[in-house]
Amino acid sequence: MKIEVRLVGEGGQGLILGGLILAEAAIRDGKNVAHTQTYGAAARGEISKSDVIISDETIYYPKVRQADILLALTQEAYDRYTRYLKEGAIIVVDEFYVKRYDKDRKVYALPLSDTAIKETGKVITVNMVSLGVISELTGVVSKESLKEAMLARIPKGTEEINLKALEAGFEMGRKAKEKG
Repeated sequence: MKIEVRLVGEGGQGLILGGLILAEAAIRDGKNVAHTQTYGAAARGEISKSDVIISDETIYYPKVRQADILLALTQEAYDRYTRYLKEGAIIVVDEFYVKRYDKDRKVYALPLSDTAIKETGKVITVNMVSLGVISELTGVVSKESLKEAMLARIPKGTEEINLKALEAGFEMGRKAKEKG
């Protein structure tokens, strides 16, 4: 089993940290992992991309070629990266920012940013909400490993709000999965 995951949006949305946490969770689950990241010159506003490959086998090429899972938090990121998807890929988008998407694909348009704000008062926790959704929808990493990896990587003093965001993501993912 090899799964390629791409997290895209703009700088400041926590996608690089999200990719690192996802990669660490997969390692905790006993998988082989490769993580690469790309971000624009500015910290905020430029395209940000975090790619994670998770495999039971040796990973010979560390970059995502065609993603099995795509998280797109902005319209520009969605438009740029949907051409690099495998047939049947799962796409998760923030419904507030991504308004145009291909209805013929498996797209979960969810209130990611709105949920982050509602649950924690901070939009920056959208990365944790999104990771919770991805974990619940795909099972790419276990919930327990994701929690442990998150707690090991986030700044001290932010544990409570990030756990709240992650749990909200698990719940949102569960409901989305039930709807199909």
